[in-house]
Amino acid sequence: SVHRPRTLVAPLPYPTMGSHRRLLLAALVSLSSRTIAPGASAFGDFKLPKFPWQNPPNDGGGASSVVGSANGGALQPGDTVAVIGASGNVGKLVALRLSDTYRVNGVVRDASSVSSFFEGREDGGYGVRLFEANLLDEMTAAAEGRDGGSAFACPESLVGPLRDANAVVICTGTTAFPTKAWTKSGEDGVAGDVLKALFDNSFDVKAAISSLDDSGLNTPENVDNRSNDFVMKAWDDACGVRQKRVVMLSSIGVQRRAQMPFPILNACGVLDAKAAGEKAVTDAATRGGYSHTIVRPGQLFGGPYDNNYYLGTLFQLDKDAETRDVQVGRGDELLGDTLRSTLAEVTAQCCEGDLARDMDFAVVNVKGDSPTAEDVRERLGAL
Repeated sequence: SVHRPRTLVAPLPYPTMGSHRRLLLAALVSLSSRTIAPGASAFGDFKLPKFPWQNPPNDGGGASSVVGSANGGALQPGDTVAVIGASGNVGKLVALRLSDTYRVNGVVRDASSVSSFFEGREDGGYGVRLFEANLLDEMTAAAEGRDGGSAFACPESLVGPLRDANAVVICTGTTAFPTKAWTKSGEDGVAGDVLKALFDNSFDVKAAISSLDDSGLNTPENVDNRSNDFVMKAWDDACGVRQKRVVMLSSIGVQRRAQMPFPILNACGVLDAKAAGEKAVTDAATRGGYSHTIVRPGQLFGGPYDNNYYLGTLFQLDKDAETRDVQVGRGDELLGDTLRSTLAEVTAQCCEGDLARDMDFAVVNVKGDSPTAEDVRERLGAL
């Protein structure tokens, strides 16, 4: 079932790189005007790879949350998890995988574009329900309301997916440099906006990006920072059950922004925004008494290929069959790439095994075969 109004939720990306400052200015214009062909696969055609650790469908269980009880505790089969950005290349895999064990409320931009991906997982028992909401519009409306003296209140479009959510998994994000992903529709060109911002700010990149933030585009600041803070406040306001856990999918490099090559990657502030978004999530968890987990993948590879704004998607570069092993490390010290299906599985394992509570860690794929369920649990448990 689909619950409207509509959404503007961007999928999780991994940023692209430029080099010299002069080349960066040119890249901003070039990337913003690029037309990217649609991905080769449709939602319904992509199948999540079968891993040795994958759980069988759960046939029973029920939500353990009690209205008014203290927050915190481990998720139980049948609890409800809200996946923010469930139409993105990673978000849809996370929602699908979590629906093995939990009831999933997926917040999406356009339910019609992703509903076929979840065919057979809709409603009833453990399944995926899609809710449409417009995060940036809701943020603007909420800010205007506060200017008028109104206290913060969860917008109606988010009440549905958040009021019975025992956990929230945030899979939203945007590209490091201006592309169509920055536009409000996700379909229009952004070249005109970028050029105007650069001219108006004497080609000061940071000032230009700030003006694009203020205009309400899907910039890193708006998507990776402000919207995360907004979602946490909305969940705290709307939730009528026990809040147990929040998981944010972030990026390697957040804690290494001064180390090459990450300063280039951060030229438009994507890592700064993710760092601020991480803080918003951890602060909310501390205030609310529930646990948090920050997961930092490397550059994302592998299907599905439906959202085509990101480097790994543009070239549809799957890792070879020999690079399926999984490495995890606390903090932000690993380098490498991450399969989207690996990221979805590790996220689910954290929730199902009550692992990696109140910590941040990186995950990448390395040479080797897919690990077993026990291997993954042991590695996460050892963090």
